[in-house]
Amino acid sequence: MNGTEPRKHTISVLVENKFGVLSRVAGLFSARGYNIESLSVGETLDPTVSRMTLVVSGDEFVIEQVMKQLHKLIDVIKLTDESHVERELMLIRVNAEPQHRAEIMRTADIFRAKVVDVTSQSFVLEATGDDGKLEALIELLRPMGIQEIVRTGKVAISRGPKTRIRKAEPTKRPRVSDDPRVVGFAD
Repeated sequence: MNGTEPRKHTISVLVENKFGVLSRVAGLFSARGYNIESLSVGETLDPTVSRMTLVVSGDEFVIEQVMKQLHKLIDVIKLTDESHVERELMLIRVNAEPQHRAEIMRTADIFRAKVVDVTSQSFVLEATGDDGKLEALIELLRPMGIQEIVRTGKVAISRGPKTRIRKAEPTKRPRVSDDPRVVGFAD
């Protein structure tokens, strides 16, 4: 690969946890004609910081441009695209005809999927893993009849030891006796 072939690239972005940040990041991509293949956002250990995990497809030039544009956003705290562990969650509803139930259970066991809902007509399986694992599970369950699939998109965390950006401190509730307007109140 010489950098000109399009490929999927996972980017982890720490941003300030406030309204409008997601919109600004999405707007940055749409304004430049880049497609976000997967986007996952959640609060970190520090409630003032959220982590966005983006999967973008493009050659090295596109990825470099995306990284430069993300760095310019004021709400971005840290941007990483280093070595990481990534996973995706998938819920899959499969027809549960009596002759296929045992095979569905064996397949779920092989892929370490959990059965999270059972009805007389279907099973809902929960599976986590990389894209290849989830696609393989889908292909094995397809002959039984897949009714529905829901996927989260990738989440990623850097490999190895890391220091936290900000130490999460427990929220301290002010004591009533610390309020100068309150006189003679005992805790």
